[in-house]
Amino acid sequence: MHLRLLSASLLLLNIAALAADPPKVPADPIAKKKELLFSDDFERIEMGKSWKEVVPTFTLENGALKGTQTRVDAPAADGKPAVKGHQAVIGSDVPTKDSVIELRFKFAGANSVSAEFDDRAYTGAHYGHICFARVTPKNIILADQKDGSMKNEIYQMTDPSQAQEKAKLLVGRSATFPLTLDVSQWHTLTLETVGDTMRASIDGKPAAFLKSSGIAHPTKSKIELGCGGKDGWFDDIKIYNAEPVKP
Repeated sequence: MHLRLLSASLLLLNIAALAADPPKVPADPIAKKKELLFSDDFERIEMGKSWKEVVPTFTLENGALKGTQTRVDAPAADGKPAVKGHQAVIGSDVPTKDSVIELRFKFAGANSVSAEFDDRAYTGAHYGHICFARVTPKNIILADQKDGSMKNEIYQMTDPSQAQEKAKLLVGRSATFPLTLDVSQWHTLTLETVGDTMRASIDGKPAAFLKSSGIAHPTKSKIELGCGGKDGWFDDIKIYNAEPVKP
């Protein structure tokens, strides 16, 4: 038993050693906003046709969008299969290549909120996932899913014996940066995506940066908002077409 535990611990240490240091975050924007493609202030009663729930549950309350995760882990029981937890997700069809997303968010009980890019027509990655920014009260994560965790060949590596090989393939495909956010206050996320780079700012301050090949996917056809846990709020979202900032 002790030998198995020791072997597992050594494997985890080896995997952790593969993790790359987070890249330096550019002090200045990498994207220049062009035309406004989409905006929503949620000042209405019904969701309307602009948004479609991917994973429940979302409601409009007090002029804002509230997400509540309702799909949580549950073991198989009473003849029903096991349920794998998943954050609540809502999406809108806003095709982009390079873009700037601006939105306000508040946790109010949620443990994370996210802005994601997908392309359901792309079959090389699970469910067409391309890339995302996920914010928690303590950190922000940028991830290339297309060539990272959701790439079919990597996503299908579920055998524990493949853990180290999988970890090697994922080096550089995501980056995590520390934050300290007041969960009772509204904050502003700005997410710039240009070529194979993403840069995020929180409340106007540079917060995260990632350069990875999958980010350059040319047909990011869907923008999605995600909420992990209970009651994450979104408001005043704007999506702009963009071009790289010239040096």
